[in-house]
Amino acid sequence: MPPTPQIRPQSVSAQPVTRRTVLKAGATLLLSVLAPHAAHAAQILAVRVWPAEDYTRVTLENDSVLKVTHFIVKDPERMVVDIEGLELNPTLKGLVAKIQSGDPYIQQVRVGQNRPNVVRLVFDLKEEVKPQVFTLAPVGAYQHRLIFDLYPVRQPDLIAAMIEKREWSSDAKPPLTTAAPEQPAPPAPVAVAPQPLPELAKPDVAEAAPPKPEHKPERRPDGKPAAPQKVLRMITIALDPGHGGEDPGASGRGGSREKDVVLAIAKRLKAKLEEQPNIRVMMTRDADFFVPLGMRVEKARKVQADLFVSIHADAFVEPSARGSSVFVLSEKGASSTAARWLANKENLADSIGGVNINKSQDKQLASVLFDLSTTAQINDSLKLGKAVLNEIGGINRLHKGSVEQAGFAVLKAPDIPSILIETAFISNPEEEAKLTDNAYQDKLAEAIVTGIRRYFAKNPPLAKSRQT
Repeated sequence: MPPTPQIRPQSVSAQPVTRRTVLKAGATLLLSVLAPHAAHAAQILAVRVWPAEDYTRVTLENDSVLKVTHFIVKDPERMVVDIEGLELNPTLKGLVAKIQSGDPYIQQVRVGQNRPNVVRLVFDLKEEVKPQVFTLAPVGAYQHRLIFDLYPVRQPDLIAAMIEKREWSSDAKPPLTTAAPEQPAPPAPVAVAPQPLPELAKPDVAEAAPPKPEHKPERRPDGKPAAPQKVLRMITIALDPGHGGEDPGASGRGGSREKDVVLAIAKRLKAKLEEQPNIRVMMTRDADFFVPLGMRVEKARKVQADLFVSIHADAFVEPSARGSSVFVLSEKGASSTAARWLANKENLADSIGGVNINKSQDKQLASVLFDLSTTAQINDSLKLGKAVLNEIGGINRLHKGSVEQAGFAVLKAPDIPSILIETAFISNPEEEAKLTDNAYQDKLAEAIVTGIRRYFAKNPPLAKSRQT
């Protein structure tokens, strides 16, 4: 029986091996090796710069993890960054134009292809800095991020900065309150207001030396002794506009962003508070940059704030949700499911805003934040929250008629009464319009000031000396 030729493949195997066949096979093999590398080449998707007095942040958003090295060069000050596995593209070149003339720390940046697959960035600096370079995994709307945080070598003294700015009013207006001393002060021969601050009264010195003639009370034109001048304790209030920088917070359908709205409200509130002669205000941020949650608490404690007021704008999946709310810290769980959900959402700010976990202050603060004094702080916070909520209820509908509690990380200063105000639902079109209206922002700020005044009228701040 003759063999069947169709069983044997007659194409390819029957053809002689030629130079053309070898070249085709080699090209196919080369493409198969190179194709995966081309498909996974890193791409810079966006560049962002957030200049601020606290620090300047430069963000490179990309589609994969980048390998980076950096070093400082002196005389003049420069930071050199080499990024491997990257080819220069127009997006990265656009970083040059994003450096602002008013940036406190960066003079300019130069971008170039240092060698194949390595891009070099050279930051010409205005002063010596302490750089933090780290990466962030994808979260929310962001993909991989490479972060450069440039901090000043000499950190400013926040109290000195407030005194230097002298932004509070010196007009002769009724004081918010007078200080209540922790212990009754011994009587002194020099006439002063009742309940003076211990550090101002200095009774031990007064008892050792008799009063001198020049310390006699001043007399009015009619010859009668003038009333003793009251000694006022300066009250420090920390205002905390939520989110900022890489973290926009919630967004409204009209395009407004929570971080912008709450910053505008906080600035109005600051101005109104500083109209009081014995009030000064420290803002955790006064521009569009991100401040980690732990750092917000640390800033308030550094200036020995008497109150901490965090300002936010709520959002929900249903646009019909509306109303203002006030929250304080809870040690034993949230007061409602909604409060727990909101606290969890707000506590994600560090993940979205971007925190260098290797430099995080959380470990340093952990032993302080959960001090036994937290219970007293919560009680005072509830009093403050109730006073403020009652006033806000006069200008806007309340989401809930009582102060709620949950585990907000930003409210965990154990020695400072702290509240978080959800001014309104930015996800509600009607309330979004209110939040972006100048007149409404003004009314809201006035209501918060009135609430704070009512709180201090019943709870005068204790006299205290500066801690170091």
